Amino acid sequence: MRSRLLFLGLAAALFVGTVACDEALSSLTGPTPDLEPTFSSIQRLIFDQNDSTGRAACIQCHTSVGRVPASGLDLTAGGSYARLVGAAVVEKANATRVIPGDPDNSYLVQKLEGAPGIVGTRMPRGSGPFLTEGQMLVVRRWIELGARND
Repeated sequence: MRSRLLFLGLAAALFVGTVACDEALSSLTGPTPDLEPTFSSIQRLIFDQNDSTGRAACIQCHTSVGRVPASGLDLTAGGSYARLVGAAVVEKANATRVIPGDPDNSYLVQKLEGAPGIVGTRMPRGSGPFLTEGQMLVVRRWIELGARND
């Protein structure tokens, strides 16, 4: 009985710590204060919308509406998840756009952060503005949590 109570106490502490971590992430997101580590939030506030820093919405280039999307990646709602999670990168062999649980090796993160070894330029294309550190922490957290379609 005592070991079961200890286990439940540890599980509760872990849960509270995880929730507090996500809460802290959302308070760092600057121009997107409602951003959460969920796919629906990232779709709405990063892919679909410009933000107050002047960062352009990803779908300004990554859309198939009236054009061929940049790098063959269409980020419009309704199909973007399938085109990201577990999907091969067109311009770089043996790379995957989003690897659930592994933000460091997810090409999406590498392109958004401008990591060495990417093909082309950091996203969004040009000189920015780029995602803020807080926004990137939320994107990374979503991937760490398994990149669920939530």
